[in-house]
Amino acid sequence: MADELTSFSALITAGYTFKGKHFTLGGAMLDKKAVKGCQVNLPLKTMNRHGLICGATGTGKTKTLQVLSEGLSDAGVPVLLMDIKGDLSGIAAPGEAGEKILQRSELIGIEYTPAAYPVELLSLSKQPGVRLRATVTEFGPVLLAKMLGLNDTQEGILAILFKFCDDHHLPLLDLKDLKEVLKFAGGEGKAELEKAYGHLSTASLGTVMRKVVELEQQGADLFFGEKSFEVNDLMQTDAEGRGKISVIRLTDIQDRPKLFSTFMLSLLAELYATLPEVGDPDQPKLVMCIDEAHLIFQEASDALLQKIETIVKLIRSKGVGIFFCTQNPTDVPAAVLSQLGLKVQHALRAFTAKDRKTIKQTAENYPLSSFYQTDEIITQLGIGEALVTLLNEKGIPTPLVHTLLCAPRSSMNVLTDTQINTLVQSSTLIAKYNREIDSQSAYEMLQGKLQQADKNAQESAPKKDAPGLFSEIMHSSLARQMTRTAGTMIVRSLLGTLGLGGRRRR
Repeated sequence: MADELTSFSALITAGYTFKGKHFTLGGAMLDKKAVKGCQVNLPLKTMNRHGLICGATGTGKTKTLQVLSEGLSDAGVPVLLMDIKGDLSGIAAPGEAGEKILQRSELIGIEYTPAAYPVELLSLSKQPGVRLRATVTEFGPVLLAKMLGLNDTQEGILAILFKFCDDHHLPLLDLKDLKEVLKFAGGEGKAELEKAYGHLSTASLGTVMRKVVELEQQGADLFFGEKSFEVNDLMQTDAEGRGKISVIRLTDIQDRPKLFSTFMLSLLAELYATLPEVGDPDQPKLVMCIDEAHLIFQEASDALLQKIETIVKLIRSKGVGIFFCTQNPTDVPAAVLSQLGLKVQHALRAFTAKDRKTIKQTAENYPLSSFYQTDEIITQLGIGEALVTLLNEKGIPTPLVHTLLCAPRSSMNVLTDTQINTLVQSSTLIAKYNREIDSQSAYEMLQGKLQQADKNAQESAPKKDAPGLFSEIMHSSLARQMTRTAGTMIVRSLLGTLGLGGRRRR
């Protein structure tokens, strides 16, 4: 037994000792007992190789996300947290040094010090927090088509409408603008558009309109608009050099998975389009943690899934790490799962034959170990315990280790409404993003021009050589709108092979 313990300690110590920056995730366990002085560390250098945190409900997945976020923040790495259940806001408040927490810290061999972390609360809806928005123009026709699940013909029509708006300097800011352009293309402007861009199927236009309305009903009308959020505001540090933790509050869109997956893909696409190549930095520029990650994939179309997989594979070179947190590894597509370097496996429950089959498949995803029977120990893990393996600084998988995870140093409770309002009011980004803006855009411009055209038609018959409706629009005073849309076609063409839509900032 002593020889086994010595061999185990030597293996884990060698496997989880790193030359570069690192932080402690927990302590190693053997035969369900903590091994003193045998810590499991995470190297910052491989935190852009992505990761997976999974396990049954109530096994401690969200708290593991919290510990990861704290360690990254302490190292000066900004973190973006997707808070689906609403239980991650406590990271802005210090924790409490209870008896059980102190005992756990002693077993791991660390000192527990309560700490609050710099937090920015963000929101996709009208919840308290910095509003996240993007314009329809910035999304681009390719990404929008994937989001709407359009076929090739419908996607082509959408591309024509975007080209039409670009050519005539009609800003597409929100879904109201897009619907107005669709109505115009199927009605008064159909002949003019077909003359310039080719035939437009009325049935296809109607299908695109229905898809847009469906998306609008999921709450996307709150997401599309101004002012567009700049991803650089996610990569900030506080006065002490700690990475800022941006918590996106998503409790009110749990039943709107299409909006969630769309937002996620647009954010990943924006990060990929904006950030420069950095190769293999000593630490990531940003780490994104997605709780309840199955919501991204369950309603996504095959085309949308393909784009997500492409981005996950490529964004590592931009210095961005992505961590998925879900109940079962099978919730994540195999192509994405194969890209995840860090794996933290909490307990799974074997209540049915299907559960036992899933556990067996899960165990096969982990390195073989002479100290653990993986498929058995997965069902025996306690709360706050997990099987861990990751890529070391040379890109080699570390030994599988049963880990007693550190307790979060911040609060494991949810912030009260008063605390949330105080935190939001202290934000420096509120003034920048929460002001309601309703700029003149495609909707107002088309409405105004159509009304003028009707008035002119009633007063006198149009002359044969009279300029077309959008000839007038082209020559009207649109300097501010032109600056908004200039260059979007160049960005789309550069990113077209990935199906992404980069943004043009004003």
